Amino acid sequence: MDDYPLLNFFWTMLWFFVWVMWFFLLFKVITDIFRDHTLGGWGKAGWLILVLVLPFIGIFVYLIARGRSMHERDRKQAEEQQAAFRAYVQQTAGAGSGSADELHKLSALKDKGDITQEEFDRAKAKILA
Repeated sequence: MDDYPLLNFFWTMLWFFVWVMWFFLLFKVITDIFRDHTLGGWGKAGWLILVLVLPFIGIFVYLIARGRSMHERDRKQAEEQQAAFRAYVQQTAGAGSGSADELHKLSALKDKGDITQEEFDRAKAKILA
């Protein structure tokens, strides 16, 4: 450790951090290119070639030209995922509680004597199917 001073270590860590952030930004832009539904095939191919062949210029030009819409696509995707999750939870929770309510009502009818055990078993099988 004597031949590698602390300042050089911090300098190396800074460059490593910049390198990791650069790759994060590169992958973020490439993902955004493919996720954008307003771009046609040739537009996507052109941006991808620019970003891969001239990465520094391509990334900076993409961020300047399409940075704002990039944020809007991120927000739209997050909202769509949230809506899909809520619909799934409501569908799953609703289906389970509806069946449980119906079974409870059937059990109450059977306990009162309004339906027979055979009718209860048929209705229960129908609900659970």
